Amino acid sequence: MTTSQVARAAVLPRAGRTRRSVPTGERVVGGVSQAVLIVCAVVVVLPFLWTIMSSFKTTNQVLNSPFSLPDRLHLENYANAWTQAGIGQFFANTLVVVGGALVLTMVMGSMCAYFLARFRFFGNRAVYLLMVAGLTFPIFLAIVPLFFILKGLGLLGTLPGLAITYSAFALPFTVFFMVPFFRALPASVTEAASLDGAGEWRTFFQVMVPMARPAIATLSILNFVGLWNQFLLPVALNPDQRKYVLTQGMAAFAGTAGYSIDFGALFAAVVMTIVPVLIVYLVFQRALSGSVVIGADK
Repeated sequence: MTTSQVARAAVLPRAGRTRRSVPTGERVVGGVSQAVLIVCAVVVVLPFLWTIMSSFKTTNQVLNSPFSLPDRLHLENYANAWTQAGIGQFFANTLVVVGGALVLTMVMGSMCAYFLARFRFFGNRAVYLLMVAGLTFPIFLAIVPLFFILKGLGLLGTLPGLAITYSAFALPFTVFFMVPFFRALPASVTEAASLDGAGEWRTFFQVMVPMARPAIATLSILNFVGLWNQFLLPVALNPDQRKYVLTQGMAAFAGTAGYSIDFGALFAAVVMTIVPVLIVYLVFQRALSGSVVIGADK
């Protein structure tokens, strides 16, 4: 075969290829989906950027020219929000409550879901359905009973009492999400761990929990956001102003000052409230992506 014949043989298959035609319906659906995503992104991102920009303005600039850039970066707004408005203390209280509730929820929820998914006993289905029913129970209906329960236990108006209450309301969703995940994991893994002499506790913490890292990471993000933004429970069960969480502190800061409110400091407080949620999301998103990659490699 000559050189020209080889070149012709290499070119012919390429020339014979035809571009795949995309159906009209698929193009329309794709275009509409992209347009909807762009609109949603604009609706979410623009207010966030406007809040950040306003946090560097004075009150006069916010009221007189709300959409213009600040004349300079008024970093004192963040200092005023942290000290004068008490955001620093509220921030610390929120970290204690949400951090404690998140750890308690993930540990207890994972153990409960593993037990319901892996062990068969009388009433297993009933317990699971009761946990799922907790998702439909409105929070405001439980305020009065919770008030008297926490008061009777001496936990009313305390950070541990609020953390336990947060965890109780986040537990049903965690169990509901984790039970199908544990059921989908292969039983051969637990059997192999049992043959190697591992007990139930060791099997759960050293075998099942690492395999459940994607679900744990996802639930940690969702639970953290929900607990961080909780407002009704702390308002009803945490009356001590020294122990306010961020949602209470922000409401008090915006509502007690009237027309003399420092809008620059208020927007700075809002930014400081949002940043921890973004950090947690980025950290757990990386852990989630790493877990998925590791599981695919195995």
